[in-house]
Amino acid sequence: MNRGTALLVALLVTTGTVAMAAAGAAATTVDGSTTIDAEAGTDLEGTADGSTELNTSAELTTSTDTETSADAGANSNADSGTTVAFELQGDAITDYRVDGEQTFATVAVQSQSETDSSSSGSLEGAVGLEAATNLDGAGLSLATETQASTEVQAASGATLSAHDTPRGTLVVESGDEAQYVKAELGADAEASENGDRVRVETDSRKGVFLVVGDGEVGVTDGTVTADLSEDATLAFRSYAEGERDEHAQYEESLIADGNAAVEVSAVERDGEIVSDAVSYGQGTSATASQTAANQVNVTVDRAVHEGTVVMTTVSEDAVGSLENLTVRVDGEAAVEASSKSELEGAIGSDESRYMIVQDAGVDGQTTVYVAVNHFSTRTLTIDGNGADGSNGSETETSSDDATEDDTNNGTGDSMPGFGAGVALIALLIGAVARLHQ
Repeated sequence: MNRGTALLVALLVTTGTVAMAAAGAAATTVDGSTTIDAEAGTDLEGTADGSTELNTSAELTTSTDTETSADAGANSNADSGTTVAFELQGDAITDYRVDGEQTFATVAVQSQSETDSSSSGSLEGAVGLEAATNLDGAGLSLATETQASTEVQAASGATLSAHDTPRGTLVVESGDEAQYVKAELGADAEASENGDRVRVETDSRKGVFLVVGDGEVGVTDGTVTADLSEDATLAFRSYAEGERDEHAQYEESLIADGNAAVEVSAVERDGEIVSDAVSYGQGTSATASQTAANQVNVTVDRAVHEGTVVMTTVSEDAVGSLENLTVRVDGEAAVEASSKSELEGAIGSDESRYMIVQDAGVDGQTTVYVAVNHFSTRTLTIDGNGADGSNGSETETSSDDATEDDTNNGTGDSMPGFGAGVALIALLIGAVARLHQ
């Protein structure tokens, strides 16, 4: 072996050792946690099913020992956010508070088949809302948790999700089996029936229960109860004094009638943009994110072809300006509707339409109703850059390119740093060749 060849072998061994050390540094630790140093920039995604994606200029740590486990303590504090706080107690959500006021003492759910089979005494022969009054709640476990939402899975097959937004939204989806829901009121809360809805009032807030799909909600002996068929949804929305204006009531009608399956928000909180998406059933899910300057993207996936209205609330911090908002659906400009009937008429038509409304009592944010004409998967873009949207488009393209490059260099089937190692080896081979000459 000549001197050049020997030097090459030594350098190759050294390079391999460095690569192995780098791989070892990224390995999962004994307690199951992994530490990742994120690149600069922020990309927060909130999803309707409770999951989240977050890339930020900080050290991110993930661990297998998290509260998302089904074994999370029965008495664990499930959520204490800016607006909503509650606890998870084995078979019920307890002490549900909106803006500090206790709205519900407990919220429990159970399948109708289980409740009906175990009914006895005063409940024998009871059906519907009456049968729900003394149900034994199904076991609950914390499923997922994000900055703005918490999803809880019931052993009966139902899903409960709480959203830490100004609406204090609580949603119960029955899933594949009919369910009963029981909500016992807080000490200072009162409930009353209002047509097919139930109003709940505390000291300074008013809330509304409504049902999407086949079911009913009512008040029985001072307790709110609901009878949900399979694939039905019970939703509760709360308002501060003066917020339940005509726009809020219009949104309730859209939801209850099945014409609005998704509600999305992207607003500033503690110096960062926090996104959240609420799904009102109907096989619909959504992801909201701010992936470019002054631009919010909403990706909606829907199991049926029929269109729906996507209610999106954005803050000035998220879109830059509320004066020159534009809306695109799959990159094509949507047409601004001049009336509510024209907006809803876009569902099933040849083009999507949108309408912009100002939120009552809230400065610096607005709500955009986007009537998407058909599905399955569509991407909505709310852009504050003006009619051309050039700044946002260029930034988004750049962001996508950077993501693709990062993915190719940092993930996949190859060893971490393998690409850099190959480049180094190529340089070393050239150097050794020159020495040999």
